[in-house]
Amino acid sequence: MDKQTQATSNDMGTLANDARTLMAATADVAGEKVGEARKRLGVALERSKEIYGRVREKTVEGVKATDEVVHEHPYEAIGIALGVGALIGYLVMLRCSRNGD
Repeated sequence: MDKQTQATSNDMGTLANDARTLMAATADVAGEKVGEARKRLGVALERSKEIYGRVREKTVEGVKATDEVVHEHPYEAIGIALGVGALIGYLVMLRCSRNGD
C-alpha cells in the first residue's frame, strides 16, 4: 500500500474506533433520541465497513490490472508516462511564467 492509502485506512480505523468509543460511553444514557442516534451510528458504521471493503477490493483489482498491462506493454507504458510528465511540466512552466515566478 502506498502512504496515502495507508493514511486513509488508518483514518477510517480511527474514526470507527472513535464511534465505537462514543457508543460505549453513551450506553448508560437514557433517552429516545440518544438511543436512536446510537442505532443510526451503528448502521452507518456497518455500511462504511462494507463500502470500505468494496472500495479496497476494486482498488486492488485496478492495481493488479494496471501492473499486468504495464508488464505486457512496458515500452508503451514508459512512453505514456513520459508524455504525461512532459505535458504536466509544460503546463506548470506556463503557469509559473504567467504568474511571474
